[in-house]
Amino acid sequence: MEDLFARLERTFNPELPSLTESQQQLLQELSIDENQPGTILHDFQTLIEFLQPNGVEVSSVNNLLPLKVLSEVNSRLSHPIETKLKRPVQKSYPYINGLYLLLRSSGIAQIRSEGKKQILLLDTATLESWSNLNPTERYFNLLEAWLIWGNNEILGEHQDSFGNLFRCIQLWPRVPDKGLKFPKYEDQHNISYYPGLHNVALLELFGLLSIKQVKPQEGKGWRITSLQRLPFGDALLQLLFPLGIRGELQDDINVNFGKLQSHLQPFFPELEHNLFVPQQGFTDGIYIFKVSISHAWRRIAIPAKKTLGWLAETILDAFDFDYDHLYEFSYKDRFGRTIKIGHPYMETPPFADQVQIGDLPLEPGAKITYLYDFGDNWKFDVQLEAINQPDNKIKKPKILEVHGNAPQQYWSEDEDEENEAE
Repeated sequence: MEDLFARLERTFNPELPSLTESQQQLLQELSIDENQPGTILHDFQTLIEFLQPNGVEVSSVNNLLPLKVLSEVNSRLSHPIETKLKRPVQKSYPYINGLYLLLRSSGIAQIRSEGKKQILLLDTATLESWSNLNPTERYFNLLEAWLIWGNNEILGEHQDSFGNLFRCIQLWPRVPDKGLKFPKYEDQHNISYYPGLHNVALLELFGLLSIKQVKPQEGKGWRITSLQRLPFGDALLQLLFPLGIRGELQDDINVNFGKLQSHLQPFFPELEHNLFVPQQGFTDGIYIFKVSISHAWRRIAIPAKKTLGWLAETILDAFDFDYDHLYEFSYKDRFGRTIKIGHPYMETPPFADQVQIGDLPLEPGAKITYLYDFGDNWKFDVQLEAINQPDNKIKKPKILEVHGNAPQQYWSEDEDEENEAE
């Protein structure tokens, strides 16, 4: 693995590695089932069964699993961990955290609003597609859900533009042939931060490396003593190395599985089909939004065929703001990723004057942030309350209700002096 490390050091102009004959033979002869090369298919199915039939209520902020279910889920997995933390959270169970990432990034589970509750539910159409895949197809579609589509923002962390494939490729040369040892708890810190313990756990679940763990100390969490690369991990990451270094597989707004198929199928001819995640089409109707800022709020009705640009101007009108600044809408899609749609004068698409309200993949209860004026950063909370039937009488946006005084957009010098005096 020294050659791979040397090439990683030259990431700006890498000499791309190739598979050895023994690695090619290993890949070609590997048979995949629910417990081989790792237990990922078994454990992923365990989590699917846990969510049937009604899902589970999750946290309102990051939509993570609640404390009350973590111990039970942990006990059902192939690699249950011990923790001595008083109040463990989802992140305290890296295997659960990694499996949750796969549930969301695959589209097999998504968040639905039920009143004020947020429920993690299985998506019927995507689950049916999953059930029609053979073990090899399931394995590599989950691998793609993790390495390509699995943005760590799903886990309540910062959005990572490099992606999990790049993270794992960077970890690999740090693990010597004899294994990476962690004599003390603090020695785990580096991998806790990068690539993250959930990624380390997934490397084991996918059969790429093995982990040795021992009982944790009182008041502390998962205790790893060593990581050991496995031959299959060496071969697979060597095969995917060019994709991770070159950044050829960038995240798209639309998630379409099959990006890894052409690279893997020569070794795994059983990989014929990919997971299908239905894309939400245009939803017609009258959209009812509640827009809030400070202690004031407005209720706005807008036809689905109007663009976000119309909604932006209507919000400004409703709060007596002028149109002189740039803005940006942002929302979480079904995969937990933040999607941003900007002012027509911004540099990066998509643009608000090109996206119709009915094109947004939103259901009642969904929230959007409208950030106006990047200097003063006015942040409006926009919640979709309902999608009513189309009404030909409502052809333009309409302000339905006004509550509270709008904040003053600009302060005069006299007002500034009064505030300083106070």
